Amino acid sequence: MGVDRIALFSFRFPKVIVFLWAAVLIALGGYALKLDEVVQDHGLYPEHGAYAEVEQALTARFNLPAAPVILVFVKEEGIGQTRFNRYIEQTLNGLRGLGGLSAIASPLERSGMMDGNEAYAILTFTKPVYRMGAVLDELDRRLPIYEGISVKATGKSAVQADVNKASHRDLARAEMVGIPLAFMALWLVFRKVAIALLPVIIGAAGVAIAMGLMYMIGTKVALSNFVLNVIPMVGLALSIDFALMLVSRFRMELMLCIVPLEALAVSMKTAGRAIFVSAASVLLGLLSFIWIPLPMFSSIAVSAMTVVAVSLLLAFTLLPALLSLSLPVLLAKSYKPADGDNRAGGTAFLSRYVMRRPALTGLFAGGLLLLCLLPLGNMRMEIPDESSLPQDYHSRIAAETYTSIRGHSLLSDVYVLIEGEGLFLQQSDWNAAYALIQKWESDSAVSEVDSVFSTQPLSPEQWLAVASNPVQRHKHEAALKSYLSGNRMLVHLTLAADRSSPDAIQWVRDWERRDWISPLRFKLGGEAKYRQEVYDQVLGSLGYVLAFLLLSNFFVLFIAFRSVLIAVKTILLNLLSIAAAFGILTLIFNEGMLGLEPSRIAIMIPVFIFGLVFGISMDYSVFLVSRINEEYKLTGSNEQAVRNGLASVSGVITSAAAIMIAVTAPFAFGEVTGVKQLGMGIAIAIFIDATVVRLLLVPSLMLLFGKWNWWAPGWIRR
Repeated sequence: MGVDRIALFSFRFPKVIVFLWAAVLIALGGYALKLDEVVQDHGLYPEHGAYAEVEQALTARFNLPAAPVILVFVKEEGIGQTRFNRYIEQTLNGLRGLGGLSAIASPLERSGMMDGNEAYAILTFTKPVYRMGAVLDELDRRLPIYEGISVKATGKSAVQADVNKASHRDLARAEMVGIPLAFMALWLVFRKVAIALLPVIIGAAGVAIAMGLMYMIGTKVALSNFVLNVIPMVGLALSIDFALMLVSRFRMELMLCIVPLEALAVSMKTAGRAIFVSAASVLLGLLSFIWIPLPMFSSIAVSAMTVVAVSLLLAFTLLPALLSLSLPVLLAKSYKPADGDNRAGGTAFLSRYVMRRPALTGLFAGGLLLLCLLPLGNMRMEIPDESSLPQDYHSRIAAETYTSIRGHSLLSDVYVLIEGEGLFLQQSDWNAAYALIQKWESDSAVSEVDSVFSTQPLSPEQWLAVASNPVQRHKHEAALKSYLSGNRMLVHLTLAADRSSPDAIQWVRDWERRDWISPLRFKLGGEAKYRQEVYDQVLGSLGYVLAFLLLSNFFVLFIAFRSVLIAVKTILLNLLSIAAAFGILTLIFNEGMLGLEPSRIAIMIPVFIFGLVFGISMDYSVFLVSRINEEYKLTGSNEQAVRNGLASVSGVITSAAAIMIAVTAPFAFGEVTGVKQLGMGIAIAIFIDATVVRLLLVPSLMLLFGKWNWWAPGWIRR
């Protein structure tokens, strides 16, 4: 194939290739450092639909800020109310002139914003949420310090800023731990610093180049800030994995006294082919994200696909060039690497046991995976909010205090826009709107209804007289301005259900379908509606994601191995191992094991883990099955092919898994719950896949199926 010739060219002219890649790295490396300047918010929001339309109308027509900064004031018992009020006034006056600040709602001027020792103010900014970092830093510097009184900022922008800072720290810590651990694992495999460095160089270069490319993409399209964690995690893991497999095979061929150029040619036809198939599976897994119509998933898909493509290109060009330059070390007589066939130690014992008792091994491994599935029935998911931050973060503390002052969470808010037919200058509009509001007031799922009818005890007929009479309209101007704009009436509902409750989401979903209940059209918005739309778009798209991923990967595997059974079996085992990882993840986070705060699984995490791990685990599957297939073509014996294939690559698979876990597991110790779940979920899934599945279940099933492993339709064989 063409990549063979590219790799051989790189091997013959290593200095040219190294120079070209160095130039690319220098050109894009600077942009990589600036990627966080172009990423925006999390991207987990619907761009179209009722929520977006209502959100826009609330801002444009009713002057309700979409993402205000909320300052929460708390005083101790010994502080007098006069001193507390003076502190609030002094604080808010000191913020005037702050960049982008357009309005301040003070608890000293509005009722309901102070409750005993606690109060809150609402600050409206013209800047978007993802550009508020510097403003929030300046705001924090302007807050006066007074003993006995505290003030903390919260709101979407404050929470997002804290999440961004924590994610940056999580990334830095993970890289400081993961890269040295990966290097140690590589050194144990190759026993030579110069050789162990090759995959690390490939991994670091792949991440830097991909981040530089994503910076340029980010100047044109919106990118989720999640890419800052995903690119290093996926890039380091895959780049190092690809390099490990190719270097291991090249080293093995050199040990057989093959000429270096021929050794590379054989390596590319075997390990290189496996890497190419693996990369295709990963890319297709990521491409399946396009079926979920939320910006976060398209951002993750584009960024991860970019880093996979760069990793593949580096493995087929820069790595052969570096191998050529490293030949003196590889061919040195003093160089005694670890046993290339891995026939000694635990993997050899495991191989012999699997060969002797395939049925028992298969039952044990399958039973173990099924046992891990049991907690899945209790998996609870949510859309991340301030609770994803550690408990001592100011934005989380302030959000909890704000909720206690209001008496309910923002997540219970539903805003309804009722569209009248005659600018609410017809009696029928007022009567129909009043009838709707009465239904909500009598609904047990609604704890509070705030509407124009709540401001004055007037009937629909009286409100029509107010709206159509200039004198009366001026008298009730504040109420009409707050609840009426053109042909739209605003109603604010507070649901009784708890945060992220399925009942709240179902209530919103049911009312959206009740267009028959009133002659007037109405649209729902607010946080509860936002969550309902995100849940429906993510969960409603999973069928398309799965169908695309499974069918495309079946096609790739079938073309690669010309076997129906291997393609089907590989996909099913991937599904089983990932589901087992989800079960363990559910047990750890939902139940609060390992000293973690009990939390729900962030709704995007299972999708990310599935898309990433399904493709990544193909590395081990394709690498193992390719080696077995290679042996089968040589010997014609399925049993001997399984024995030789397992013995020759089990050590490499174990090492590759150890490196993958070393790169991803440190994210499990991060501060942001979603990052923890992603790092831990990938590490668990890789561990299960590389041990229970690839070293136990796959070889035992291949032994049990015998020659049926290699069955294909006659027209394919011809």
